Amino acid sequence: MKVLVTGVAGFIGFHVAEALLKQGMDVVGVDTLNAYYDPSLKRARLEQLELHPKFSFLKTDVSSPEAMRTLVERHSDLEAVVHLAAQAGVRHSMVDPYSYVTSNVMGQVALLEACRHLKKLTHVVYASSSSVYGRNQSVPFQETDRVEHPSSVYAATKRAAELTSESYAYLYGIPQTGLRFFTVYGPWGRPDMAYYGFAKAISEGRPVTLYEGKNLSRDFTYVDDIVRGVQKVLVKPPEAGLSRVFNLGGDKPERVTRMIELLEQDLGKKAVVERRPRPVADMESTWASLEKVKEFCGWQPEVSFEEGMKEFCLWFRKFHGI
Repeated sequence: MKVLVTGVAGFIGFHVAEALLKQGMDVVGVDTLNAYYDPSLKRARLEQLELHPKFSFLKTDVSSPEAMRTLVERHSDLEAVVHLAAQAGVRHSMVDPYSYVTSNVMGQVALLEACRHLKKLTHVVYASSSSVYGRNQSVPFQETDRVEHPSSVYAATKRAAELTSESYAYLYGIPQTGLRFFTVYGPWGRPDMAYYGFAKAISEGRPVTLYEGKNLSRDFTYVDDIVRGVQKVLVKPPEAGLSRVFNLGGDKPERVTRMIELLEQDLGKKAVVERRPRPVADMESTWASLEKVKEFCGWQPEVSFEEGMKEFCLWFRKFHGI
């Protein structure tokens, strides 16, 4: 199978592409290598992928209709797409909302508009987010919950991307699956995420900022579990004209204070904690219902939070020379 992976130099994109290559698939990767966080980390991931003979890379922007048309003309034999390119970061969407609309909404449209001309295409799997559940109070979050009250521009753009996929499935028969990821963590992770930023602060002796909230917790999901979910779903497309969404989460909310304890333990240093009010865009707690995806393909998380954080810290220390 020949697969397009967008956002291939990103955290999840890198791991998904590597897994597909190990399966023997041909992978075409695209990424802008933008500077939202240190591009050197993205290039380091890319260097690992370029060791595989079945990997090819194109530096391009999925939000450009012209670039996407050129891509599908050059690779007209693509059979599947894993669309992971996006502008990430909930809080940053309050600073630069325009980039989120461009990357996450226009990117979805430009990609799907190009995809409808791929005659061999069997499935588009794309990344959504737990953020779409917004101000929902009922947990665990279920795919059938109404998602009409986003708490950030980021969440609004990810929901818009879901609706765009729904329309393209109906109009052009493109089978699609959206995966609502819940706080993905692990080696080669994103420096803007809390667990990574906390690890760096602890290792350098700087304070970590802990936001106030008695139920401050996240449904952390180890990246290898996410990759297995993508692989399982990718080979089971819905019927032509249908679009669906699944949660992929850790199935067990963990308090952020527990994350700090594990980082202290695995890095061998105590954290200096500063408490501040929680930003309005941040959800206090997330928790994924996994009944739908379990019934569909048998997927469930396998890596415990303790084991996953240990693996992250081992990579973190090696990568940063600590």
